[in-house]
Amino acid sequence: MADSTAPKPSSSVKLVLLGEAASSLVLRFVNNDFQENKEPTIGAAFLTQKCNLPTRTIKFEIWDTAGQERFASLAPMYYRNAQSALVVYDLTKPTSLIKAKHWVAELQRQASPGIVIALVGNKLDLTNETSSSNPLGEDGDGEAAEGEDADGDARKISTAEAKSYAEEEGLLFFETSAKLGTNVTEVFTAIANAIPETSLKGARGPGASQAAARTEDQSRVNLTGPRDAASKEGCAC
Repeated sequence: MADSTAPKPSSSVKLVLLGEAASSLVLRFVNNDFQENKEPTIGAAFLTQKCNLPTRTIKFEIWDTAGQERFASLAPMYYRNAQSALVVYDLTKPTSLIKAKHWVAELQRQASPGIVIALVGNKLDLTNETSSSNPLGEDGDGEAAEGEDADGDARKISTAEAKSYAEEEGLLFFETSAKLGTNVTEVFTAIANAIPETSLKGARGPGASQAAARTEDQSRVNLTGPRDAASKEGCAC
């Protein structure tokens, strides 16, 4: 008879974060925090967070490159061997989706075959469609956020346009608000569920936990930026 108290298997998954308004999204996921005027990441930052699924625990090893143009040449170094990627655009900036499509094309051309990519439109709090724009969205309070247009909607990129592109490219698709926390956990849970079981089994061998810990310790020492690399155990997944 199986021991019901036995710990669930745990797998580490490398996730690279690319695009605009991305750093605030991962900060909400890892620390459940939001900073209105947060300074962009310099270079890249390394963070970890666990996502508990019914049958296993996924430990995300998150490389936040912030998608800044001046660090674009370094991005391949971070998404090499990544099993998943989060490409974020700003719902209030039309050009940000163009940049997001560039990152998706880069990942499809240079990243590992079978990488799970999620396309995410952030700043849903600045639209008047928090509950209706995304079938996975949470109910909003109906109040206009600061900076919105007179009709309460600062949206410049339609859900239909971005969702259609995501479906064509085989991407996961979400609209989120890092400020309100809307759909943030759902994004990472969907990514965790989309990672093939075979990829999880083959990605880590014996002693991987110790190796991952050493990698994390080295990352804390070597990476610099406006925030310290952070690690937080457990999440609301």
